[in-house]
Amino acid sequence: MPKKIRGREKTVGVIGGMGPEATVDFLRRLVAATPARDDADHLHVLVDNNPKIPSRIAALIEGRGEDPAPVLCAMAKGLEKQGADFLVIPCNTAHHYLPAIAKAVKIPLLDMVALSIAELSALPQKPKRVGMLASPAVRMVGLYEKRLNEAGYEAVFPSERGEAGILDIIRTVKAGKVEESHQRNYAAIANSLSENGAEAYLIACTELSVLGPPPGSTLPYIDALDILVRATLAKAKASA
Repeated sequence: MPKKIRGREKTVGVIGGMGPEATVDFLRRLVAATPARDDADHLHVLVDNNPKIPSRIAALIEGRGEDPAPVLCAMAKGLEKQGADFLVIPCNTAHHYLPAIAKAVKIPLLDMVALSIAELSALPQKPKRVGMLASPAVRMVGLYEKRLNEAGYEAVFPSERGEAGILDIIRTVKAGKVEESHQRNYAAIANSLSENGAEAYLIACTELSVLGPPPGSTLPYIDALDILVRATLAKAKASA
């Protein structure tokens, strides 16, 4: 492992590929958020963009397929060995495996879930009910719900039909085939959350982050990917 130099910017390790476009979007946002006049002002980022990670959808939603945890842990160890000072995962669902990954390495791992929930309090008017724009797996494993409740929020999830629509949109983004009809469906699902009492949205799927906020929505929103970008930049710039 390369020798650490005290006081320098930290090197970022990205456990990516879930999906590839979401990882690229994270990197694009990170570059855009970094104050820079030249190449050397940007962060040193090590990226393992591995789309061959076993499917989280198959493992968590469909109840079949290989456990992603061993591959995620191996990727974390590889990035640590290459010199990463801390790790980030630009995928919400993969945070289900965060405890196992954290145990596999000796370097810190940013928690996008905790960071996003903390950011809700920074909205102009703190919401009570949060509309979850996320993979059905996020609800099924309780990734956000318990911690939202502990922080004083209530999670509002789409109906079964809405979740099926969200999953279709996610798969479409992964396939690179988003059409106007998918944007309309996205807006309709978000609107149903608003009608069910949601006072703000939490975009908790990085494929949905690629699309941005729901078209036509007037509710405030938190995008977990943006939160991870800001936290990554702050962590890298903090004194070692």
